Amino acid sequence: MNSSRHRLIGLPALAVLISAAGCASPSTSDGGATLPVPRPGATAAKLCRNLDRVLPGTVDGLRRRDPRPASALTAGWGGPAIILRCGVQRPPRMVDPRVAEGNDPDALSGEVNGVDWLMEKQGDGSYRFTTALRQAYVEVTVDRARAGRASTVLVDLAPAVKKAIPKGIAS
Repeated sequence: MNSSRHRLIGLPALAVLISAAGCASPSTSDGGATLPVPRPGATAAKLCRNLDRVLPGTVDGLRRRDPRPASALTAGWGGPAIILRCGVQRPPRMVDPRVAEGNDPDALSGEVNGVDWLMEKQGDGSYRFTTALRQAYVEVTVDRARAGRASTVLVDLAPAVKKAIPKGIAS
C-alpha cells in the first residue's frame, strides 16, 4: 500500500468529524450476537495474541467484556459498544482511490497517537476503524451510541496497538 495515497487528518479534525456523526440516536443492538473470529495467517495470529495480552482493561471508561466465542483475536468493552477484531482482511476501501482523494464521504483515513486508521461509517450509524500500515489489520467497531466518543476509544487503544503490532504492511 502506498501511504502517500491516503489523506491523513489529525486527531482534532477526526474528533470533530466523529462528534458531528455521533449525533445519531442510541444503538438498539441487544448484545446477544456472536462475533465472527478472524482467521489470519500464522504471523498475524501471533501478533494478535500479543495484542490481546496488552489490551487495556477499560476503554472510554467501559470495562472489558469480550464477545463470544472467546478468542485471543477478539475483544470488547461495554458489551457490544466497542468491539475489536485482530487479523481481519484488508478493507476494500483501504486502496480505493476515492478515499485517498477524500471523495468518499463514508470513508476517511487519519492518525491517532501514532496509529493510522481507515474510518468507515456503517449503515447502522456505527463506525468501523481499521489500522493501516501495520503488520496485521486491527478492526475496531464503535456502536452508534458511542460514535461521538470514538476518538477517545482510538486514543485508549493506540498504546497497545503500537506495542504489539509493528509498523509495516500486512500480508
